[in-house]
Amino acid sequence: MEYTGLMVFLCPIWMVFLVGVVIGWSWKPKWAPFGNGKDKLGCSVSKGFDFSLPSSPSQSLMSPLKGFSSAPCLNSFELASQGCEALFMDRGFERTTSASPSEFDEGSTSQLNEEKSNVVTEEDLDLLCTLVDMKDGGPTWIQMMDLSTPTMNYQGWRRDPKIGPPQFRSRTVYEDSTPEIVRDFFWDDEFRLRWDDMLRHSTTIEECPTTGTMVVQWIRKFPLFCKDREYIIGRRIWESGRLYYCVTKGVPYASIPRHDKTRRVDLYYSSWCIQAVESRRANGQLTACEVLLFHHEDMGIPWNIAKLGIQKAIWETVKKIEAGLRAYQTERALGLPLSRSAFMAQINTKIHPEYLKASGDTEDSSQTEVVTASGQAVRRHIPKLLIFGGTIILACTLSRGLLMKTLVFGIARRFAKVGKKL
Repeated sequence: MEYTGLMVFLCPIWMVFLVGVVIGWSWKPKWAPFGNGKDKLGCSVSKGFDFSLPSSPSQSLMSPLKGFSSAPCLNSFELASQGCEALFMDRGFERTTSASPSEFDEGSTSQLNEEKSNVVTEEDLDLLCTLVDMKDGGPTWIQMMDLSTPTMNYQGWRRDPKIGPPQFRSRTVYEDSTPEIVRDFFWDDEFRLRWDDMLRHSTTIEECPTTGTMVVQWIRKFPLFCKDREYIIGRRIWESGRLYYCVTKGVPYASIPRHDKTRRVDLYYSSWCIQAVESRRANGQLTACEVLLFHHEDMGIPWNIAKLGIQKAIWETVKKIEAGLRAYQTERALGLPLSRSAFMAQINTKIHPEYLKASGDTEDSSQTEVVTASGQAVRRHIPKLLIFGGTIILACTLSRGLLMKTLVFGIARRFAKVGKKL
C-alpha cells in the first residue's frame, strides 16, 4: 500500500516533468529566466555552487579544495622584467624557458607587473604537493573507476568534503608521450578549441614572461537550458627536473564585469602533476607520462546532480582528451610553430627536490585514505538523483517565480527521502 500511494503522488509529478521537457525544447517563453541577472533559479540555480574558492590557498584547503580556475582579470601594467625576476630568485626559484619572449610580443595582451604577478604563488605549489603526497588531511578518496585502452590507463577517485563541492582525483598514464608534450597540450588554449567542444571562447588577459604566470578567460558551454559558464583562471607551472607542477585556479578580477548571458564560476581548482614513468610494457624505459589531476568547482547546480553527471561522462571525456593529445603530438612532430599559450607553458619556475621534500614533511599533515566504492552505495543514490534531476529541469522550464521553485524543490526533497529507502 505504501508504494501504491507513492506512485499515486509520483505519477503527476513525472507527467509534469515530461511536459516541461517537451516545452523547454520546443518553445522558449518570454518569461523564462534565461538572460536576466536576478537571483532566479532559472538554471543558474544556487550561488553556493560556484567552483571558485577563496584566493588564499590555505582557505581553499580548509574548506574543500581550492577554486579550480576562477582567476579574475588584473589591471594592465607594463612588466618590470628585471624586478620580477629578482623577486623570484630571492625566494630560491629560477625561471626556465626554451624560447625568447620577444618572439611572441603581442600588443593586445597586458603584462603582469611585479606586484600583480603573484596571482599563483608558492603557497599554491605547497597545496598541490600535499595533494600529490596524499597528506592534505582531507576526507577519504573513494575510487570510482579503473579503465584502460591499449595506449592509456585511467583511474578516478572522488570525495565529498563537509563544506564545498565534490572533489575529484585521477591518475592517467599515456603511453609513448613525454611530460613536456603533455604539459604544453593542457596549456595550449588555441589547440584546445579544436578538441574540447565544451570550450566556446578563450582569451589571454594578462601574462608574466618572467614567471610564466597567466590570467585567462574561458567561456564554456553548459547544457539543459542553462547559461554558459565564464571562468577567470590564474595559472602557473613549477619544474623540478622533468617533474611539472601545473596550478590553475579561479581568481577574482573586478575589472572584467559579469554579464547576464553567462554565469561566472568563482570556485574553481584544477591542477596537475606531470612526470615520466615506466611504460607498462615493462621494458625499463620511461616512455610513458603520468598525470595526477585534482579538480573541483562550483558550477551553480546541485552538487549531487553535478557528481552524477561527471561520473557518467568522465570516461568519454578522458578518451576525448587522449584523442586530442595524439593529434597534438602529430602536429608537434611536424615542427609547426608554437601557439602563444604553448610557448608560455615552457616558462617555468625551477624548484629543487629538497624544497618538495620539505613541503611534504610538514608536521600537521596526515595521510589521506583511499578506498574502493561499493556498487551498492552507487545504486542507493540513483533514485534520489533521478528525482533531483527531474526537479532541476522542471524548475528551469516551467517555473516563473521563486515561490513555485521553492515548492518544486520542497516536493523533491520529500520524495528523495523515500528514494533512499528504495
